[in-house]
Amino acid sequence: MRVLYAGSPAIAVPALEALGDLTLESEGRGVIVLAGALTNPDSPRGRRGSSEPTGVGAAAEALSRRFVARGLSPLQVIKPESLKTGARELTAALKPDLLVSFAYGRIFGPRFLALFPLGGINIHPSLLPRYRGPTPIPQAILAGDRETGVTIQRLAPEMDSGDILVQERVPLSGRETTATLSALMARKAAELLPPLLRGLAAGSLEALPQNHREASYCSLIAKEEGLIDWTKSAPEIDAKIRAYNPWPLSWTYHGKDRLYILEAEPWTESRAETEPGESAGLSPEGGNGPELSPPGALPGLVLGIDKGRGILVQTGRGVLALKILQYQARKALEWRAFLNGARNFIGACLGSSGGG
Repeated sequence: MRVLYAGSPAIAVPALEALGDLTLESEGRGVIVLAGALTNPDSPRGRRGSSEPTGVGAAAEALSRRFVARGLSPLQVIKPESLKTGARELTAALKPDLLVSFAYGRIFGPRFLALFPLGGINIHPSLLPRYRGPTPIPQAILAGDRETGVTIQRLAPEMDSGDILVQERVPLSGRETTATLSALMARKAAELLPPLLRGLAAGSLEALPQNHREASYCSLIAKEEGLIDWTKSAPEIDAKIRAYNPWPLSWTYHGKDRLYILEAEPWTESRAETEPGESAGLSPEGGNGPELSPPGALPGLVLGIDKGRGILVQTGRGVLALKILQYQARKALEWRAFLNGARNFIGACLGSSGGG
């Protein structure tokens, strides 16, 4: 069974590498062979704007070198601007049997799918039919879900609606970020894919239809959605900070300066670090501890510090402890180092540009 793998970002790399390992183990003569990789074109990245391949593109090129070193033909890497005639011709030349897709980022039309006698399957990092769409991982974090998972489904005309071949549940601790959860989902997908493909080749797998009435959807995240609304509760803001890490990141303003909050957690007095002569481990700059949430405290007000947990900020409900912060165009700092260079931070009110 010759497989064309389609994917683009880093989350899709481990599954590609798992397919490459299957091919290398069998010296290209096994039941499952990686015939080629399909990914988005190289694009400008970094400060210099130099053109670089996608995560899958770079991994596929590295795999190709491994193939050649083992005496196999180089891996064909296709990077089309669209899936029209040229891309279809290159794909057809590979004589693929099955398309495997994971976060490729483009819609496969009927003419393209017709190139695969066994059709296509898609890896999706959610428990379908929950969170169909492009951002299931941040959505699970924003919703405070206690579990998520990986689903491998048959490709269908309607997005993420295909019959389910395999699904694995993953419990959530409530402290995941999109970065850490994506890495976990990538590893799970790489573990699930090889046995699933063996089952497909043997004809031993049965697909179960989704319950479309239970479907929910997620959409692309816009960069401006990272702005923190301090009138929200501490758990809501914490979830947003974790869901939007590594992109688009969550940010606020300290005066006219944009300030990114990279790590935080809801603060509870019962967990505060206390020291003799201080109230619940809280202290303002040069003081012995402010009254937590003083009457009339505005959301966004920087109340003081908890020596064990960070800089304390009032929210619409509860207090948030900020742990890692970064002014725009400067390096990220742990909260103690940040305060050494942030003048008049304690007592400031974070919020809209030009605020206190």
